[in-house]
Amino acid sequence: MDSKPPKPVIKRDPEGTRRRILAGARTDAIAQVAGTNERMLYYYFGSMELLYVAVLESMYADYAKKESELDLSGLPPREAMATLARSIWAHFWDNPEWLGLINNENLHQGRYLKTSQKLSETISPVVDVVRSILARGADAGQFRSGIDPLDFYVTLVGMGYYIASNRFTINTFTGRDYAHRSDRQKICEMHLEILDAYLRSAT
Repeated sequence: MDSKPPKPVIKRDPEGTRRRILAGARTDAIAQVAGTNERMLYYYFGSMELLYVAVLESMYADYAKKESELDLSGLPPREAMATLARSIWAHFWDNPEWLGLINNENLHQGRYLKTSQKLSETISPVVDVVRSILARGADAGQFRSGIDPLDFYVTLVGMGYYIASNRFTINTFTGRDYAHRSDRQKICEMHLEILDAYLRSAT
């Protein structure tokens, strides 16, 4: 008589498996698949390249959702812009794997992101937040008018991105480790003053 216990029934959860694959790809830089195998990887994504693009899209979407859902409408324009900047810069420090993937994609000259049909959907909401704050500030006489929202957003992002993504080489060259919260806070305040001075400039 066969005394082996019956095999458990495996319930298929395509969307859940897809989410776990993306989560695993983020944490292991697409080196491992979470909770599945290589055959299922190709079943859900078709190829490693398509998985890579899906991971990038997912990470950008999470970032855009977080920033666009900030409750800034009740804040004065200057405070709202500073709050958005701090949130974006903190996101870089809190998600080093994202920086690694972005750096890798830049090495590939953006060739994989160019194939994405969803990328503009993830960037536009954050730029719209910047546009709204700039408009409120100009209407209130606190900001100069005519500031390009995308240019300002790219400048704001670049300030925080450079420090976070180059923290190791900066530390090697200068001996200052911006991973230390006190040093990071000082340069954050400097960046906010630079941005604020530009926003208020009359020339």
